[in-house]
Amino acid sequence: MNQARSIRWNVSASGARPNPQGSFRYGSINVTDIYVLKNKPLEKINGKRRATLSGNSFVNPSTPIRLADQYKLKGVYKLDFPTKPLTGSPRTETSVINGTYRGFMEIILQNNDTKMHTYHMSGYAFFVVGMDFGDWSENSRGTYNKWDGIARTTAQVYPGAWTAILVSLDNVGVWNLRTENLDSWYLGQETYVRVVNPEVNNKTELPIPDNALFCGALSKLQKPQKVSSDAPSISRNKLKLFFTWLIVFAWIHIFQ
Repeated sequence: MNQARSIRWNVSASGARPNPQGSFRYGSINVTDIYVLKNKPLEKINGKRRATLSGNSFVNPSTPIRLADQYKLKGVYKLDFPTKPLTGSPRTETSVINGTYRGFMEIILQNNDTKMHTYHMSGYAFFVVGMDFGDWSENSRGTYNKWDGIARTTAQVYPGAWTAILVSLDNVGVWNLRTENLDSWYLGQETYVRVVNPEVNNKTELPIPDNALFCGALSKLQKPQKVSSDAPSISRNKLKLFFTWLIVFAWIHIFQ
């Protein structure tokens, strides 16, 4: 852990861009959202072994979350992911974090498992500002690195320890936050961060592509997919290779 904490950003260096490294003063930005995400060893929910994050084991919906938003479908997911670990029995829900567009989120990853976990957040690079053994508390903020933390998309959390990250929510969409341990991921240790631009004329998100796959409640909207085959091009390449080798062998035979 000491080695991991010693890796810092060289804020005195600069590259071919107008803003030098370190000009984004993440340590002075007001935090708008705080989430403490705690994992545990596998536990049984309704008789089945599940992995949880803050007491919630994620269930993937049959309809993609962002498409459900676009077509105003209700009941596909819930914006009720707990800001702190649940104290009651664990649950299985399609529970999503409601991120504030252009907000600044603090996420504490608490690893109460006996093995190392790494967590990945799609769509963003976040600043790793602190990690330590034991349980995180508000006093732990006094140990944060608010100046030259590394920006990355994946962070390690040691067994019986915590890692704190800060992320600027400027990328509209629904972004996966998950453990990289495949067994735990498959068994539900993940959630999504939903970031929506509240402006009526939303110019910060691209429209749905023509080849989007519709499923679940929107399966009736699925368009026929064009299936292209690379077989002809593969055959042509094989033929070219054959004639190339034929010419090579001919030249070898002539000049022997």
